[in-house]
This record gives sequence, structure tokens and C-alpha cells, in this order.
Amino acid sequence: MSLDEIVRKSSIEIIPLKGAEGKAAIVPTGTTVSITCSPKFGLSRTLDHVTEARESGHRVVPHLAARMVAGRQELRDFVRRANDIGVDELFVIGGDGEEPVGSFREAADVLMELREFDHGLSRIGIGCYPEGHPKISDDALFDALSLKQQYADYMVSQLCFDASALTGWLRSARDRGITLPLRVGVAAPLQIRKLIELSVKIGVGQSVRFLSKQHGLVGNLLLGRSYEPMDLLLAVQREISFTEFSVEGLHLFSFNQVDATLEWLSRTGAAEKAG
Repeated sequence: MSLDEIVRKSSIEIIPLKGAEGKAAIVPTGTTVSITCSPKFGLSRTLDHVTEARESGHRVVPHLAARMVAGRQELRDFVRRANDIGVDELFVIGGDGEEPVGSFREAADVLMELREFDHGLSRIGIGCYPEGHPKISDDALFDALSLKQQYADYMVSQLCFDASALTGWLRSARDRGITLPLRVGVAAPLQIRKLIELSVKIGVGQSVRFLSKQHGLVGNLLLGRSYEPMDLLLAVQREISFTEFSVEGLHLFSFNQVDATLEWLSRTGAAEKAG
């Protein structure tokens, strides 16, 4: 699979912040829209934005954080509401809450519970961490990923700006028997000011800390130049074969700068064909 094909198979992530209403409507309907969730905004806010995106004709993938689900009934209610508005795909994560609101502590708990009822989902995605996790060892992360892949259909990598870290992790994952197709999580074109603002609202401090070490990149951003992911993707392409390593597309972290994301996709010729 070529880099052009990978970019054409992009999904765009939208955060259900105040002011995000209508963001999905400007995305071409051939492009999948992914709606996040967080303890600050709640599951109902996620579903409100999912409903809006479906009404504008999009294929939509809601995020569901295990630590935000109160129990079995709330899980069933969330999935039922998603089904009712035409959603058949779900992205399951552990979540960032310090303490779970119910009995689900991690994504695997939700994935196993989904097996217990007719959820009507055709595809389930899970997260992975090419640059590790501040609170979980790499071995523990791989063990958890090995367990979760039994219940999932693909994985999405956490935001990453380091091509070598991503490809090195992917080689290790394949060596350890992780076979799930990967959607590469990359930042869409963005301004550092916007990223810092959002870090306060939604907790992307890890990304900001990484950027703070990239003096040249930060300097360019502070001069008003936008970050673009193509250099990262070209570096990844030089190191691995997308086909051999089962890379199936991109997950674009738009940070709600959807116009800039679409402009970038348009320049790559991918806007109308992404999905």
C-alpha cells in the first residue's frame, strides 16, 4: 500500500468541546469522523456530537472510555443509542480518569463485556502506545494489547511525532504476535498556541512536553508556521512497508482545527476519498 493510499484512508478526530458543534458537517461525507470522550465532558456529550455527525451523513466512530462507564447497563445503553443512530463501529480505550466511575477499569473489561450481548457492532478499535505510557511498563502494555486483540479488529496509535519510535514499536509489536491492522495516529496541521490551549482543557500535556524538546519545530510554530505530518509519514515510509506491517490508514488528531485538516488533505488529493 502506498503513502497516498494511507492518507486517503484517513479518519478525522473531533473533540466535543464547546464550540465544536458543526465541525463534522464541513467534513466530506466520504471521510470517517471520530468523536472522543473524556471525564470532563461525559458520555452524553460524545453521543450528542455523534448524533450530529450522523445527521450530516458521516460514518462515525464514537470513543468509549472504560473508566467513564458506570456499569453493564450504562454500557448497553450507550451501545444501543449508538446503534439507533446508525453507528456500527466503536473505539474502546481505558480512559484518563484517576478512578473509574464503575466496575470497568480498563479497555479489556469493556471488550469482554461486549461479548456478553448482541452489540450490533461490525468493527471495534483499541488504542496502542508507541512511545509508552507514563504509568505502565512496556511489557505490561504489550501483554494488555495481546489480550485485547482477541476482541478487536484494529488498533490506533497514540499521538506520535517520532517516526523511529513508531516504527521501532511496530516492529516489536509484530515480533510479539500483535497482528491487528494499525491506523497511525498523527497530528493534523496545527498551531502550537492551539495545542497548548487544548492541553489545559483535555490533558494532552505529554504531547506538549514532547514538542517542547523539539526546538526547531517549536521555533517554526512560534513563528506562525503550522506543523504538518507529511515529513513524519515520509520518514515512516522509509523505514517500513505499510503493506508488510499492516498499516491501514491514518487517524488525524485535528484538535478541532478541521478546516486546516481538510486543507491539508485537499493538497494531498485525499479529501474526497478519505474514509
